[in-house]
Amino acid sequence: MHSETLNHYTACPSCGSANLQSVFNVTDFTVSRKQFGILECMECTLRFTQDTPDAASIGDYYRSEDYISHTDTSKGLINRLYHMVRRQTLSDKRRLIMGATRLQEGSLLDIGAGTGAFAAYMQGHKWETTGLEPDEAARERAHALYGISLQPVDNLYSLPPESFDAITLWHVLEHVHDLHPYLEQLKKLLKKGGRLFIAVPNYTSYDARKYGPYWAAYDVPRHLYHFSPDAMERLLSVHELSLQATQPMWYDSFYISMLSEKYRNGKGNIVRAAVLGAISNLKAFVDKSRGSSMIYVIGK
Repeated sequence: MHSETLNHYTACPSCGSANLQSVFNVTDFTVSRKQFGILECMECTLRFTQDTPDAASIGDYYRSEDYISHTDTSKGLINRLYHMVRRQTLSDKRRLIMGATRLQEGSLLDIGAGTGAFAAYMQGHKWETTGLEPDEAARERAHALYGISLQPVDNLYSLPPESFDAITLWHVLEHVHDLHPYLEQLKKLLKKGGRLFIAVPNYTSYDARKYGPYWAAYDVPRHLYHFSPDAMERLLSVHELSLQATQPMWYDSFYISMLSEKYRNGKGNIVRAAVLGAISNLKAFVDKSRGSSMIYVIGK
């Protein structure tokens, strides 16, 4: 690891309250094995990772072939299952976008496009798609796999205003250092009547509570923030964005539970993970704000 500049919070990065409480320490199981503290804001319920490397020095924490969004690896059972499920989730996301925007085709911005699977899929279904991705190796992989050219994420601030019917961030907002300017820019880029789709893990889910500090979706220090549905709604209201709908991501409970089992005992337990993932989904079926991960559909 290179020398790092750390973000040490004395106030909530979302609402600015200084009423913070320590939750527990979580280990970075993917790269460094370092521990990071999780704090919770007692005002807006956002949880966040303390002493994360800043934007200039966090890159080292993404350099692992196990980090699937950047390498597209199929190594190991968990990642093979992820690839099998992905075909279904791509189609589900497209249906959600068409339903929320009431458009069969339109202009789409996909931020944090990874190796380009979703951007390529939407392009293949006649959506005019712009994909942004911070990792150069992932952009190169997208070109090799799908023949699409993703742009560096810094281009976000030079895109023309009101130019997208849909903007998607699939598990991206929890990684963004400049949270408030970012949301303001997304708002500017959205056309009138357009929709913003933000998917993030939900620490109030059943699987999160069962696994505690071993819950894989804490993914420290790459995940800077850990949202509850209340925390997300509060953040959106600060930017005068309106929550239109929410939807659990049903497969995430299984994927996260499998990883969490591996973190907890060093080798995993696929049967226990499947049972726990299923219970988590049953709870979310009764109360959909309890999904392991949530998609928030947002309008201006």
